[in-house]
Amino acid sequence: MRVFITGGTGFIGSAVVGELMEAGHEVTGLARSEKARQALRAMGAAAVDGTLEDLASLRRGAANADAVVHLAFIHNFADFAAAAATDQRAIEAIGEAITGANKPFIVTSGVPTSGDGRVITENDEAEPSFPRHSEQAALPFSKRGVRVSIVRPSRFVHDDGNYSFATQLINLAREKGASAYIGDGSNRLHAVHRLDLARLFRLVLAKGENGGIYQAVGDFAVPFRDIAEVIGQRLGVPTKSLSLEQAGEYFGFLGQIVGAENPASSELTQAALGWKPTHPSLLEDLATGKIF
Repeated sequence: MRVFITGGTGFIGSAVVGELMEAGHEVTGLARSEKARQALRAMGAAAVDGTLEDLASLRRGAANADAVVHLAFIHNFADFAAAAATDQRAIEAIGEAITGANKPFIVTSGVPTSGDGRVITENDEAEPSFPRHSEQAALPFSKRGVRVSIVRPSRFVHDDGNYSFATQLINLAREKGASAYIGDGSNRLHAVHRLDLARLFRLVLAKGENGGIYQAVGDFAVPFRDIAEVIGQRLGVPTKSLSLEQAGEYFGFLGQIVGAENPASSELTQAALGWKPTHPSLLEDLATGKIF
């Protein structure tokens, strides 16, 4: 199958490209620079010049492919609303380009936050108040002759590389001289290994249902204090508790993520696709020290 992918040179996307190519698919990636073009070619993939703002390039890439995987997102936290609007326009442009063609269109979203400690499942809808509306933009095309599937990666996607929340927490602990958590640190978060996530994308491409929502959760409930303690041990810095007021200064925008009580499940995804996480857990990955 010829697959067009956005975000194919990123932390997650490069693993997805490798997984798809190993399964025998031909991959073409959106490339916004010469560096991205070279990275795609080094992986054995082709490149289409363009950016998320260049809707013509997105339409062209989608129209010339048998399937589309949309992973790219502009992580501009200084103007997240603008980044979310760009994402929505990109999804709508791709959807319009393949309307009626019955092509698979896999869109990346994120596991919603419950706010009350409930375990989030695939049956929970995306948060309407959250600025990023990837699911809301994509799912209407499932009724317009496009085979839309949603993949929700965990908040912590980990491996021994960079560009993950874990890496940002490590950098903060180095900078501040302490690894911190909020309150008693008992709030629970979810995580998935990058290679397990990449395998899920391949399975969704092969077997995903139209309108299906799939959650990539390997560790469903990791106490944040455990994460902070492993980071502190590896760096040789103390671990300390912060009040909500102190957390804002220490964590910045990450405080909303690391302070949430947000367990999540992938039981429905595992049952539907036969997906099972097999790579190290977040705490195991941190304990090896490779990510440091």
